Amino acid sequence: MQDETKTSCLKRLNRIEGQVRGLARMVDEDRYCIDVVTQIAAVRAALARVEDMVLRDHVSHCIRHAMTSGSATEQSEKIAELMEVFARSGR
Repeated sequence: MQDETKTSCLKRLNRIEGQVRGLARMVDEDRYCIDVVTQIAAVRAALARVEDMVLRDHVSHCIRHAMTSGSATEQSEKIAELMEVFARSGR
């Protein structure tokens, strides 16, 4: 992972960690269900943004390297790996 992406992802993940702790506190305090669900949606959206950042970095670095390596095996492996990730994430 590129240093800039790593730094940005870690900052976002720390923020998400705080959001999740806040969610636990909301549940513990018996906060209104819709408010809890709204915050859950916000956490999911934040995680999706981190996922996008990591995937973009992977494509721009790892996939690009495989495509320029000249190795058909490495290219096929990286494409299959990426397609598997997309299938698991519902993209």
